[in-house]
Amino acid sequence: MLTGSPNLALTVLGWMATVFIVVVGAVALALVIVFVRDITQNRQAIHRNFPVIGHMRSVLELLGRFFRRYLYAMDREELPFNRAERSWVYSAARNRPGTAAFGSTKDIRRPGTILFNNCPFPTLDTDSCAPTPVTFGPHCARPYTTSGLFHVSALSYGALSRPAIRALSRGAGRAGCWLNTGEGGLSPYHLEGDCDLVFQIGTAKYGVRDPEGGLDEERLREVAAHERVRMFELKLAQGAKPGKGGILPGAKVTPEIARIRGIPPYRDAISPNRHPEVDNAPELLDMVERIRAVTGKPTGFKMVLGDPGWLDTLAAEIHRRGAESAPDFIALDGAEGGSGAAPMSLMDNMGLALTEALPTLVEKLDAHGLRPRVRVIASGKMVTAESVAWALAVGADFVASGRGFMFALGCIQSLRCDRDTCPTGITTHNPRLQKGLDPADKAERVRHYVQHMNHEVGIIAHACGVPDPRELKPKHVRLVTGPGRSVNWGELMGRGGGEEPLR
Repeated sequence: MLTGSPNLALTVLGWMATVFIVVVGAVALALVIVFVRDITQNRQAIHRNFPVIGHMRSVLELLGRFFRRYLYAMDREELPFNRAERSWVYSAARNRPGTAAFGSTKDIRRPGTILFNNCPFPTLDTDSCAPTPVTFGPHCARPYTTSGLFHVSALSYGALSRPAIRALSRGAGRAGCWLNTGEGGLSPYHLEGDCDLVFQIGTAKYGVRDPEGGLDEERLREVAAHERVRMFELKLAQGAKPGKGGILPGAKVTPEIARIRGIPPYRDAISPNRHPEVDNAPELLDMVERIRAVTGKPTGFKMVLGDPGWLDTLAAEIHRRGAESAPDFIALDGAEGGSGAAPMSLMDNMGLALTEALPTLVEKLDAHGLRPRVRVIASGKMVTAESVAWALAVGADFVASGRGFMFALGCIQSLRCDRDTCPTGITTHNPRLQKGLDPADKAERVRHYVQHMNHEVGIIAHACGVPDPRELKPKHVRLVTGPGRSVNWGELMGRGGGEEPLR
């Protein structure tokens, strides 16, 4: 045995040397092939002028976003969401305390910063109360009442994976919030968690469409027959792409998703940029009433606000027809929205930010006497407690978030949502990548996120001196306009600008 050991060692070393030579040879051959290809092609000047090493630019450009996120960017620097925002959601979803030490990293002197007016005599914990229940559609056959403040915005099956929808459904059911189906139709996975659902009807009318792409009232009745489908939302636009319909790449249109939506599989699903039947305010009210009459349930619409003048036309038409003709709610998405893939020309430049759009919508509804007939749901980049508390203070009845719940599911903001390569399994239909998303575990994270959100919004409300977050008003909020200067939001809106005491 002793004499055989050196021979075995020499044999192993021989094999290792052979493998090394083969690998080095293969790498050298690959480099030669890349070199020849680079100097003979004429599409990319960098590769032609700097063969082989020119490819490092693409590699570094790809890796740069991850290095910036984890190594170089400050806590409050990144867009669309910075590290501080993501960390708060991650902590809340994991049911960890939301406390921090040694002071805030938020620059409270920066113009545009939102602050709250603390009360000298805050509400005692023993005097706090649960949010007041709010009713949608009092004139409907089946109105909907909920006390929840924070809900899951439109996230469709197709844009999101099966385990992601299952986790959201279960988590929303346990947390007592609603889940918006998004425009992709009603799947079995939305129903799995026994949560309240808002069924969204997009411009392609997936799930309730006839062969020509119009609204199929029979299929609409079938959806409405589900007890858990509480409301219907007619989607006019979403924050990431006002004036552009939904985009689902063909790779994501599996046979199951195609069957749910009523479209061919493995073809790009491109929705029209608006409902062909809705070309003005009267036709919008006609469509809302048609859906409400068929379903018997509260019906509203989702929009992004641009020129607010059309709201006057809408209000005048409502008054002409009567209060019952009004939409039961308006879901307002800010231009900050972005859970869907969109052309950058629209994502960067179209629509009003929610900080301008929400106060404008509320003012218009107030001016025309349509509050509280028309409930307001605010959405668009509101993933932390201060943004939700602000929205409630300036007039929203509810807040809905899409990307906040994606973070709760484990999203790392890799920006691969539209490529079917999401590394966390949230927006991909690749079974290998979906394996990492456990619906049971992520459902608990969704529940914890909602619970922590409600708790933190309550903390802000109590510090402002009100027992119920729904009692927050514009007078409780300030907007920083310059270094060392801020203005009361009530003064901006002309409603309760500090004339009343905070208690």
